[in-house]
Amino acid sequence: MSTTVVILAVALASAVEMVEAFTILLAVATTKGWKTSLVGAVSALLTLAVIVAVLGPALVHGVPIYALRTVVGVITLIFGLQWVRKAILRSSGLKALHDEDAIYEREVTELNRSGTTKSSVDPIGFTVAYKGTFLEGLEVVIIVLTLGTTSGHLLTASLAATVTALFVFGVGATLSRQLSKVPENKMKMGVGVMLISFGTFWSAEGLQVHWPYSDLSIVGLIAFYAVASYLLVLYLQGSRSKLDRKIAPR
Repeated sequence: MSTTVVILAVALASAVEMVEAFTILLAVATTKGWKTSLVGAVSALLTLAVIVAVLGPALVHGVPIYALRTVVGVITLIFGLQWVRKAILRSSGLKALHDEDAIYEREVTELNRSGTTKSSVDPIGFTVAYKGTFLEGLEVVIIVLTLGTTSGHLLTASLAATVTALFVFGVGATLSRQLSKVPENKMKMGVGVMLISFGTFWSAEGLQVHWPYSDLSIVGLIAFYAVASYLLVLYLQGSRSKLDRKIAPR
């Protein structure tokens, strides 16, 4: 059960971040050519793979399991809370939804200002592609390392992230900008809830708290945090509606 949840959490997180990365890569490809975009993306992915290969075994073999679970649990909890907070604010209308089309247009505008060079690897385009892929992928790496090392499924988590990234890039290359239709905020809410649940579970285990139903408790935590997030969205939506009525001109 826990392996399935780890794979699902990693896959969803990877899908969200890779959609954002692909938006940047598409902008680079449009203005600087696919060669520049792909070289930048591949270079960033290789860098991230080295980080996982170096840090993963070091975490697994060099840190006591209870200390690892406590530290990783807290990091995962904080990471998940950030995702859920943003998703709740966007769902309640207090924060604008993430707009991939707007990001695409902004990147194209910025790249066009630097001139267009499609015959070779453009240094500016390469930097943008590398930075976009690396920064978005770094969040996935953190999730892979935290979930993979603590659950004992680092290789599985890494494969799930890699397959998801390849799938997103493949679909993106085929459908071009249709990836902007992906319900990203809902996916972020789901991933955030999963991360909070894992973080709570592992933090408590690191403090040697024994959960009543072992790994099955994660499902209960996911349900609890999902309901709490949904209720918070409803509350904020209601508060926003009342505020709008108060300030509306009569």
